[in-house]
Order: sequence, then structure tokens, then C-alpha cells
Amino acid sequence: MLKLNFADNLIPVVVQDVSTRDVLMVAYANDEAVRLTKETGFAHFYSRSRRKMWKKGEESGHVQKVMRILVDCDEDCLLYEVEQKGAACHTGYRSCFYRTLDGETISDKVFDPSKVYANKDQ
Repeated sequence: MLKLNFADNLIPVVVQDVSTRDVLMVAYANDEAVRLTKETGFAHFYSRSRRKMWKKGEESGHVQKVMRILVDCDEDCLLYEVEQKGAACHTGYRSCFYRTLDGETISDKVFDPSKVYANKDQ
């Protein structure tokens, strides 16, 4: 295996739909997240804001089955080619890239986040 170049223990991960080639999201992974992704076949990341590991879809069920992991030429960025179940974006869109720089929304929502991420204690 190649030696990855982590910055502050993290490496950016671009996630792309293996069939459509659409870019679905960008996240970060630490060494453990990369290892878990390889071992389980499902995308794992490290949340910088929550400071914890997470499996994509652990709450929503919108998991990413990783078909292949590619490494860029500098070994400081990964590309996960995935089969996406449901939507990749927590806001309800299939891709996190659902709007232009001018704020125009260019796709439709796949799900209602208030129903998927509802407080489970109620």
C-alpha cells in the first residue's frame, strides 16, 4: 500500500458515483477511517466539527459502498468511487454540489432531512 500524506492527520476524500461519475461530496479521513473503509467496503470519514469517526449513512441509511479507492499523484488526496444508496448530502440532495456560486439550485431534493434526522428521543 502507498504511504499517504496526511496533513494534521487528515486527508481529503472526493466521493464520486461510480456509474454517473457525478461528484457527490468531499470529506476528510484519518488513518483509521481509511482502514475501516478498506476493511468494511463502506465509506468512513472523520468529522472535523464533531471530532469523531463516522460511517456515511449511519443515521440516514444512505450508505456509500466503496468500489475502488484511487490516490492522487502527490498521495495527499483520495477518490472513493462509490455506489450511493439514497442521497449523499445531509441537506436532502443527491450531491452536496446542488447549487451554483450564484445560489441557483440545480437539482431536486431526494429526501426531507427533518424526517430522516428527526430527534430519536421524541
